[in-house]
Amino acid sequence: MTLPRLNIYRHDRRRRALITLAGEIDPATTPQVRAALERCLHDGITTIDVDLTTVDRCDTSGLHVFLDVSRHADETHASLRLHHPSPQTARLLADTGSARLLLLSPGGARLHRAGRRRERHGA
Repeated sequence: MTLPRLNIYRHDRRRRALITLAGEIDPATTPQVRAALERCLHDGITTIDVDLTTVDRCDTSGLHVFLDVSRHADETHASLRLHHPSPQTARLLADTGSARLLLLSPGGARLHRAGRRRERHGA
């Protein structure tokens, strides 16, 4: 018996969804990830929280999905935020400059939005 490479769990609360991913995010599983995240937007979800606690590995194909869906979410006045990335995934996000777009700061705001606020107040 072969185990699935990725499990996706969704829990909705009003217009917010928690997506918990477990396994590997790679070219074979990114279509599943994209479909689950896009389904949230289609269903009218405005905040998508993605829990990566049990993701063993995420490669650049997964990163592209998160960035694409995040852009789509912004266009529909929604948001996508990643939570609890593994050290490998956190490095990938940092090395590509994507952390500021997808991760939360300790204060709870997406890093790029917090940065914009500082720039506006400082200018």
